Parts: sequence; C-alpha cells; structure tokens
Amino acid sequence: MSDRLRVLPQYLLPKQGLTRLMGRLAGLRGGAVTTAAVRAFVRRYGVDLGEAAQSDPAAYPTFNDFFTRPLRTGVRPLAPSGLVCPVDGAISQCGPIDGELIVQAKDHAYTTRALLGGDAALAAHFHGGRFATLYLSPKDYHRIHMPCAGRLLRMIHVPGDLFSVNPLTARAVPGLFARNERVVCVFDGAGGPDGVRGPWALVLVGATIVGSMATTWHGVVNPPRPGILRHWDYAGQEVRLERGAEMGRFLLGSTVVLLFGADAGGGGSPPAFEPGWVPGAPVRMGQAMAQIA
Repeated sequence: MSDRLRVLPQYLLPKQGLTRLMGRLAGLRGGAVTTAAVRAFVRRYGVDLGEAAQSDPAAYPTFNDFFTRPLRTGVRPLAPSGLVCPVDGAISQCGPIDGELIVQAKDHAYTTRALLGGDAALAAHFHGGRFATLYLSPKDYHRIHMPCAGRLLRMIHVPGDLFSVNPLTARAVPGLFARNERVVCVFDGAGGPDGVRGPWALVLVGATIVGSMATTWHGVVNPPRPGILRHWDYAGQEVRLERGAEMGRFLLGSTVVLLFGADAGGGGSPPAFEPGWVPGAPVRMGQAMAQIA
C-alpha cells in the first residue's frame, strides 16, 4: 500500500475535535485510572522512567504531568559545541535552505514563508541558511530547550491543520509542517561562542491529539484556537534564555523546526551541522548539533 493511501484516513478524521477531547482527558485527575494509563503507555512505547525526576507512575496526577515530566539533574549534559540539540527525538531532515525551500521528505518541500505564517520579511532572514526538523516520538522527553543563548523578539501562533507528524505522514502529506498548527518563536542570537548571529527561529509544530503547546515566558499558547494569526511582540522586553534552558513543551508529542540564517555561523557562513546529523539519526537534548565560528 502506498504512503498516500495509508494516510488517507487522516484527511477524514475530525482531527480538531479528537485533539480537544484528548486534551481534556489528558488533563483529568483520574487517580488509579490515570496511573494505569501511564503504566500502559510506558509498556507500549518503552518509556525510560529511570531518567525522569519522578520514576513512580503513580506520582503523576494527570497524564499531561507524566507526558511533560522533567528529567533528573545531570542526565542531559550540554556538549561543548556552539549549538546543542534542543530535544530528544530523531532527525527528520536537516541541511541547507535552498533559497526559501525546506526539504520535508523525498519529493516534498515547503517554503520558509509558509512555515512562518506568510511573513515574507521574516522568512527572508533565512534564505540560503540552514534548517533542522526534529521529530519527537511518544516515548521521548517532551520539553524543549534552547540550542543557544538568545533574546526573544516575537512569537506567532499560526492556525492550521492537525495531521500526524510521524515519518509516514511527512512522506505523504505535502507541506505538512507549513499546514499544521504551529507556534513560531523568533530570537536574536547572542553571537560569539554562545549563540548564532542575527535572528533565528524555533517552530513548535502541532499534530493530531497534541492538546496544547506552551512556552516558559507565556504559558499555554493553545488553546484557545481562534483560527486567526496571533502575534506577541517582545522586542522591547528583556526575555533572555541561556543555552540549554527550557523554553517550552508539548502536551503530547510533535516536531520542532529550527531555522538559521546564511551568516548565522559567523564569517558569512551558516552553522555547520555535525557529521552524524543525517535524516533518521536519533538525537538527545544537549548533544552537539552544529559548530559556529
């Protein structure tokens, strides 16, 4: 069966309604029922609770608390590289941005402008730069950290669909990451060894049954889902986050897309990804991602 046929049911599912329902259920304090659900999920997906700050499934009052669990101190040390991986997961794609085109999968691409909610001026900063798309599976740690130091400039909530973002769907649904709901976070790099030069973006992409996305400076961004672009301007504020600091989280899993400009790495060049950064490779938060001059 072709990939397109295998994802056909996703076009027919009431994805928004299903996501709202799952979001409510995941937030319920169900006592023994919640504990049983957590235990079943751990068995089904092979979750390593030994890395979690709280390893007892009964310690999580809601499924959301389990899913956004913090890790024990020290289990994700930061590598001595310019950019560190912001999440646990796997590399969906990474590499150069061809003009404004980002590779989604074989024979599929989308534009930086579409990803960033139609903002051509913002998208122009990343033409000819570098991108990385990282997929978080159900078993992964679902907090998102800073790949480098940065000062927050703006945040955009872009309404959209809620297709799954697993590898099968990425191969079969055109423009997947630019059509799903997403939260665009734009930072100004610190420059030097602690950050990239100029603006860079970290995009949280929603998916089926992803109940919400949250950032550390705003809290829960969605819901609400008013169906229109929403903007927050932080340029006049001093919202600064250090390399490795938590910046957000998914309530149920999804994908992040990182965008860096053509001269973000210094010397007129974009960041240079580590040799092991290839599609399909597993990654962990804090490992070396790219070098910057």
